[in-house]
Amino acid sequence: MIQLRRSWFDLLKGEFEQEYFKKLQEFLKVEYATREIYPAEANIFNALNHVPFDKVKVVIIGQDPYHEPRQAQGLSFSVPDDVQIPPSLVNIMKEIEDDLGIKCLQTGNLERWANQGVLLLNTVLTVRRGQAYSHKDKGWEKLTGKIIELLGKRTEPMVFMLWGSYAQSFADKIAPQHLVLKAPHPSPLSAYRGFFGCKHFSKCNNFLIHHGQTHINWQ
Repeated sequence: MIQLRRSWFDLLKGEFEQEYFKKLQEFLKVEYATREIYPAEANIFNALNHVPFDKVKVVIIGQDPYHEPRQAQGLSFSVPDDVQIPPSLVNIMKEIEDDLGIKCLQTGNLERWANQGVLLLNTVLTVRRGQAYSHKDKGWEKLTGKIIELLGKRTEPMVFMLWGSYAQSFADKIAPQHLVLKAPHPSPLSAYRGFFGCKHFSKCNNFLIHHGQTHINWQ
C-alpha cells in the first residue's frame, strides 16, 4: 500500500513504523476489500510521488479526496481530464484568470501544476464513495501533519497557500522563511468572503522569482 518515492519514504519511514500507521493500514486493508474507496490504492500517495521533497515550491492543502466515481486521483482539488471541473476548482481558476490575466486550460487535471513543484496535499488521503470525511480521524492527519511540519522546517523558501480555517490550522508548523498566504476556502459557500481577489497566484510567483526560483505556470 505504501507506493512512495524514495525521497519521501526515507523522511517518513519512522512514521510508517508507528502504531497509529499500522492501525491505519489495517483499517485500509478492510476498507479497500469491502467497500468502494477513493482514490485507487496506487494513487494514495500521488501528490508526494509527483514532487520530490527538495523540489517542492508551493504547498496547497486540501481536506480529503473527492468522493464520487472517477474524480479522485490523489491530488487535492484535481480531477482527471475527462471529468467535469468541480465548483471549488472552477473558483480557483477564476481567481487565477482575474489575478494573472490569463486563460486557464479547460481541464481539472492539475498534474501540470504538480509537475512544476506544486504539492497538492490532502490531509486525509482516502475516502469512502459518497461519504465525505469518512476516513477522518483514522490516522492520516498525523502523517500529513508530519509532512507539513517537515516542509515547514525546510531551509529553502517556499509558498504555502492555506485556504479556509482547516488549512490555516497548520500555520504554526511553518517557519518564517516561507510565504504563508491565507484566504477563505474557494468553495462556492465561502469564495466571495475573500478568496476572490486574494491574488495568491501573483504573490506566489513574485516570491519565487525574488528567491531565485522559476515561477509557476498556473494556466
